[in-house]
Amino acid sequence: MTRIKTQYNRRSFLKVSAAAGGGMLIGFNWMMSCTRAEEKPAIAIPNEWFEINGYIKIGDTGMVTIYNPNPEIGQNVMTSMPMIVAEELDVPWDHVVVEQGMLDSDAFKNPQFAGGSLSIMLGWEPLRMAGAAGRRMLLEAAAKEWGVAVSDLSASQGIIKEVNGERSIGYGEIASKAVGIEIPEEVELKDPTTFTLIGTTQKNVVGKDIVTGKPLFGLDYQREGMKLAMIVQPPAFGMTPTGFNQEEIKGMNGVTDAFMIDTGIDSELFGNVSAFPKCIAIVGDTTWELMQAKKAVRAQWETVGALEDSRMHTERMEEVLRSGTPRDVRRDGDPEAAFARAAKVIERTYTSPFQAHNTMEPMNFFAHVTADGAELFGPTQTPNALRDLAALLLDMDKEKFSVGMTRMGGGFGRRLYTHFGLRAAAISKQAGVPVKLIYTREDDMANGVYRPAYASTYKAGLDENNNLIAFSVRGTGLPEGAIFPSRFPAGTVDNYLAENIMSETNISTGAWRAPRSHFTAGAEQSFLDEVAEAAGKDPIEFRLELFERAKNNPVGEEHDYDAERYAGVLKLVKEKAGWGTNTPGVFRGVAAYFCHNSYVAEVFDMVQEDGELKVQKVWCAVDCGIVINPDAAANMIQGGVVDGIGHAMYSQLTFENGVPQQQNFDRYQLIRHSQAPKEIEVFFVDSDVSPTGLGEPGLPPAAGAMASAMYKATGRRVYNIPFATDKPPLVG
Repeated sequence: MTRIKTQYNRRSFLKVSAAAGGGMLIGFNWMMSCTRAEEKPAIAIPNEWFEINGYIKIGDTGMVTIYNPNPEIGQNVMTSMPMIVAEELDVPWDHVVVEQGMLDSDAFKNPQFAGGSLSIMLGWEPLRMAGAAGRRMLLEAAAKEWGVAVSDLSASQGIIKEVNGERSIGYGEIASKAVGIEIPEEVELKDPTTFTLIGTTQKNVVGKDIVTGKPLFGLDYQREGMKLAMIVQPPAFGMTPTGFNQEEIKGMNGVTDAFMIDTGIDSELFGNVSAFPKCIAIVGDTTWELMQAKKAVRAQWETVGALEDSRMHTERMEEVLRSGTPRDVRRDGDPEAAFARAAKVIERTYTSPFQAHNTMEPMNFFAHVTADGAELFGPTQTPNALRDLAALLLDMDKEKFSVGMTRMGGGFGRRLYTHFGLRAAAISKQAGVPVKLIYTREDDMANGVYRPAYASTYKAGLDENNNLIAFSVRGTGLPEGAIFPSRFPAGTVDNYLAENIMSETNISTGAWRAPRSHFTAGAEQSFLDEVAEAAGKDPIEFRLELFERAKNNPVGEEHDYDAERYAGVLKLVKEKAGWGTNTPGVFRGVAAYFCHNSYVAEVFDMVQEDGELKVQKVWCAVDCGIVINPDAAANMIQGGVVDGIGHAMYSQLTFENGVPQQQNFDRYQLIRHSQAPKEIEVFFVDSDVSPTGLGEPGLPPAAGAMASAMYKATGRRVYNIPFATDKPPLVG
């Protein structure tokens, strides 16, 4: 076992007096109170337990409630995070119920959020500590009851036993006496080799509710007396409303109010992103009546900024790539001199347009603002940021806010930003009623926050023996560049240069699944495939040679990745896919990438069907440390692959005079079921390393592997996303 200090966080544990009832509740500063129990386990419902802030709740029958602290966005943390606690508490999984937490800033110092594939990685130690502390307190209570030392007892599967005796007692029977036990200064964590729950596949704790249509999502949320609200936004980036036919709209059937709101806040807090702080709000009874009112709005608009178009964006990025001043640079050796003496130089530029998030569940949020406080409830990835910004907007003490999290029907970064929640709060305050704000698909797609557009130029120099002696990459975007200067191949090439350059735009942008990595991985890995071909080397062996250099004799300052683990996923996918075997009519591509502290390698098999290229099968090798719930983990990687294929192949958002030209799925194409791979196999590296991210790392390699497979099929490479518009003709 590993011993871990708890003292530095002892104040964050909450002990509940036995006088309050027969049970035990332990709070931890990452964790928090919850609002709804899921399907009950195979154990009797307790007569006594507690519904207050905390993390573990134990009833007198041995039933355990474990609270999920983080927003559930489809990454299955509502199952995997409680599994970690249950493992260290050592309680049978079928004795556990799970409840979704609310935001509680009094109890928890770290924000609860869903982003950056960080939930499990950052929660790993606190979750284990909370479970282990609970187990220890139960042991101490039993030891005191029986007059023995804690070392004379063992705890397993919800039962405490004497090591050399006959007595045993269930957690539920001793829980009421454990509440008075002092939190230990340090607790013992299990050795990962002894895990019995972590590493096993467990079904989604709300899976049945999802497939049977139970109300879980923000759009399902109802409240007595609640009105609905919709918005009318400026038609173009660079415009703002100055007025509208207010009285006419207020007089329409089903409309109870209509007014303008302004949610612009002078704050640098995360989440304060919106190109349209001012908009028109309409409040009423039904979505149909509100949509009719939206159509009847005659607004006056003022141009307050540039009305940008896609040609302008392309020209701006081209100019910045030629002459822009980089802000983020890594330089090893003398790249310029090395390129000058290279026997062969390969230089390619890659581009990708703006892309929308397109969450399946339309954007929505509930708000009820009164003079005494504010209640916010809905699908948010950043409840802390929403509360803090809403407090600034409403000029209200943030301690008067209650923020609840519903399950999200997709997010991908879209729900990191708070403007839709802020709008709901502003509308509720002005209308004086609880409201649920609902966006149409056009409201969402025409408003941002989008994935930035990108452009990067890669350059490689080979000597007369086809050794890589120089490598450079120069990238920009609107507004951010996509380059990670110290990621691969940094550390593998004697002469290396990486430069990031910023550009300007008034289009609102933000994080999108695997921020920046989604573009850079595709460009970098596609380019490396081309360089390997120019060097006359197998693309996997070419990469493995570079990793050997990074392991044995790395170049320059420290690089961001572990070369052994990076090479490991390539070797694993090579083995599993049978790389090197040739099947007639099957065209193969490979890519590997490191992001969100995890390593993923993918091999794509592409075939021709009915005159079109299609990805038939994908092999994925993943090193994310310890895997909590294997089937759920594989699902995340599979979803990332499909998402990566679809967005690389089809997605683009273009502008004319500041107006997005794709505002619904009739013009913005997403991948269809028939276009997804028939099979995706996922293999995890066995590891005792603490777990890292999974929600995002499966996506970035997809574009590079697909581009390389397309080249094998067509004989011509693609450099611009979406590939559907850059797609070369089939060979033959």
